[in-house]
Amino acid sequence: MLIKRTRGWEIPERETTPESAWSRRGVLSAGVAAAAAAALPAQAQAPTGGEDPSASLYPAMRNMRYRVDRELTDEKIATTYNNFYEFGTSKNIWQAAQRLPIRPWQVQIEGMVEQPRTVDIDDLLKAMKLEERVYRFRCVEAWAMTVPWTGFPLASLVEWCKPLSSAKYLQMETFQMPTVAPGQRATWYPWPYTEGLALDEATNELAFIATGIYGKPIPRQNGAPLRLVVPWKYGFKSVKSLVKFKFTDQRPKTFWLELGEREYGFWANVNPRVAHPRWSQASEELIGKNGQRVPSQLFNGYGDFVASLYENRQNERLWA
Repeated sequence: MLIKRTRGWEIPERETTPESAWSRRGVLSAGVAAAAAAALPAQAQAPTGGEDPSASLYPAMRNMRYRVDRELTDEKIATTYNNFYEFGTSKNIWQAAQRLPIRPWQVQIEGMVEQPRTVDIDDLLKAMKLEERVYRFRCVEAWAMTVPWTGFPLASLVEWCKPLSSAKYLQMETFQMPTVAPGQRATWYPWPYTEGLALDEATNELAFIATGIYGKPIPRQNGAPLRLVVPWKYGFKSVKSLVKFKFTDQRPKTFWLELGEREYGFWANVNPRVAHPRWSQASEELIGKNGQRVPSQLFNGYGDFVASLYENRQNERLWA
């Protein structure tokens, strides 16, 4: 008899969060936002990337190694309920984000690499093999979605960049365009938005660079044309609209860590037993599921993939 053993990170696809339910850090009620998004007229729905010249690359083949047991979040919610502080602090920033020019778009590779360079986004896409992966997404605000991302493993980009053996961290930065992004005119924020990973995290098989979502190029409000996805960490680590990858031997001072070190740590791994200073992380609300809450999981259910990364880091503050 064939017996299938379900791993901790697997969730049934019927439970995958609908495409329309995804966003980054924010403060509005997830249930209210889901209802509001569902009520939007057709003409108010966010663009899905039709203007992107890379549209012919989508959809890509789904990698079934990364199956989940949650329904996909509805696309309408995921593309109209977003955090993107560069365009404002509310979740309803998708319209403002349409100002972001995504061509031309260049990406800098610098720091401890064999050869620093600047590459055009479309040349980078030609150098990478795209695939689709369905991942859980867990916000630090204790809500969750399930999203089908298209892109390529971050490990492939790291290999392509040829870092020196002395590099220990990968620092990533978003664009800096205050004339386009009004949030960047707020001088109390440490722009540009910066995030970072240890190199062993960056080369873990789960770490992913997303260029598409729901079988289409990724919309601006979701991080076009290039964003990080690290599903075992809280969502604020998944920096959007990337323009720079810097390899360094110094731990990056990240955006939220610089703003609130007591609330947001560098590692930011999901742990239901470690509360945020202002709320519990023991459970999470499934966006688009009428307020349904489920228990949170250590490493967001991906411990089989990533727990070994932290065995020798137990003296660190591993949980945000």
